[in-house]
Amino acid sequence: MKIRFLGHAAFLITTAGGAKIVTDPYEPGGFGGAIRHGALTEPADFVVVSHDHADHNYVKMVPGKPVVVKGEGEESHRGITFRSLATYHDANRGAERGRNTVRVIAADGLTVCHLGDLGEPLGPEAVEGLGPVNVLMVPVGGVFTIDAGGAAKVVKAVRPNIAIPMHYRTPKVGLNLGSVEGFLTGKARVRRVGGSDIEVTADSLPEPTEIVVLEPAL
Repeated sequence: MKIRFLGHAAFLITTAGGAKIVTDPYEPGGFGGAIRHGALTEPADFVVVSHDHADHNYVKMVPGKPVVVKGEGEESHRGITFRSLATYHDANRGAERGRNTVRVIAADGLTVCHLGDLGEPLGPEAVEGLGPVNVLMVPVGGVFTIDAGGAAKVVKAVRPNIAIPMHYRTPKVGLNLGSVEGFLTGKARVRRVGGSDIEVTADSLPEPTEIVVLEPAL
């Protein structure tokens, strides 16, 4: 499986069989120009959406005619299973920003979990609902999601093999978010790839958790 960080909370996942999955596509130029990542030009087969905000649900950015997976439930396509976990976008049970759907994607003998705009801690029941996670995409910028400290607690609870931070301030994200450095401070196992891509296989997973920092591709 290949994973490419497109920017913000958007990733392109390519399975060994060639299926392409985009997570939480943003609107280029959205939020009054605060989202400055470019548009995706590569067609995809599937798009998963965690919630209906323009920096996460801009499906029309994705070329081709992808199957859109959103909302709650479980479905399978081409040997890929998509599961959901209902959560909230804030710490007040959705009173501020509504609901958020955590997405669990199983393919190639791996489990990838995209937390979307998770805004609350994950309790033991939620962690159990996720099951074993190999790759966790976790928001770390705070303000609209859990912050660096909250993200660290989620990573500790879920215990993925790989944790990839997302949804933080960069030169191409002008939203009032914290930087990734706040999340990385004090972490022992951090790998800065220096690029946008990693390849993950079931027989080469690191233990304990390794934090992998990717550079936006767009």
